[in-house]
Amino acid sequence: MPEATIIVEIPFHDVDLMGVAWHGHYFRYLEAARSAMFDKIRYNYREMRDSGLSWPIIDLRLRYLRPARLGQRLAVCAQLTEFELRLKVDYLITDAASGARLTKGHSIQVPVDLASGELLLGTPAILYQKLGIAP
Repeated sequence: MPEATIIVEIPFHDVDLMGVAWHGHYFRYLEAARSAMFDKIRYNYREMRDSGLSWPIIDLRLRYLRPARLGQRLAVCAQLTEFELRLKVDYLITDAASGARLTKGHSIQVPVDLASGELLLGTPAILYQKLGIAP
């Protein structure tokens, strides 16, 4: 299954008065890792659109284990763990230097036909193709 890890350094504008990254900014870090993962299979958001599909996130869960702090370098990993009927992407954020776990979670995305706006009830053939799997 495809996965990607990116490095993020916590910038000043992402932290509160205590120098801790605000929890809402983590979603941007996850998005960057998820995009890098989709780039690896050549099915990024433009390619999704060009295939006539959108893949909206319908569920996103995070568990904060330790805070990320100003200037800290994070390794943000996104891994596709399910692709039948939906996409499930698991995330793990660790301290890039020590490997200490900071945050973990997952997101769920579903295929929607762009033309009709209808949810698809099967796995689109294009996804099997991009994953190199015969349906």
